[in-house]
Amino acid sequence: MSRTKRLTEIEKMQIVREAAEGVSTSELAERFEVTSRAVRYVLKADAERQADAAIPVSAVSVKVTTAELAALDAVLASAGIESRAEGLRRLIQAAGGVFVPDAQMAAEMARYRASLHEVGNGVAQIAKQMAQANRQGQGAGPEFTELRLAQMRGLARFILDSADEIDLLLRRRRDGMQLQATAALREFAHAAE
Repeated sequence: MSRTKRLTEIEKMQIVREAAEGVSTSELAERFEVTSRAVRYVLKADAERQADAAIPVSAVSVKVTTAELAALDAVLASAGIESRAEGLRRLIQAAGGVFVPDAQMAAEMARYRASLHEVGNGVAQIAKQMAQANRQGQGAGPEFTELRLAQMRGLARFILDSADEIDLLLRRRRDGMQLQATAALREFAHAAE
């Protein structure tokens, strides 16, 4: 479909439910009068929301020697981790490549990035419409001058670049934390030897 619209939260929930029942992306896009890309975005956002909202329900138990426990406590204290449970949780997350202890901040930054992309795309659409009006000879007013058009394009580029910078910042932070977790795992492995 070429026509796009803004989906309501209820429509988004319907898309997620129907996709889980096996309805294809193209069918959902046609029914909700959006692009297939919009449907995929809704499904991806829902999957990320579910992953972020995961509640710990399993317990891990392990027997160690007194020396191993003392070594674990020393490493946790040096890292500023206050409890064994939190230390083990971080190590388990690191083993899965997920090590993001400040998940709330990461989720907020991801929402901020998505908002910036939405605004940037909107500004880009306005600039596109202004250029089209100029080509059709409808841009007689001062708001459709080439200077204004260039300013709109520059604003769109700035907003989209800002969103990309936020994404890069989050990726670098996550990668740095993952390296720290890997180093901590190595320390635990060497302490056990």
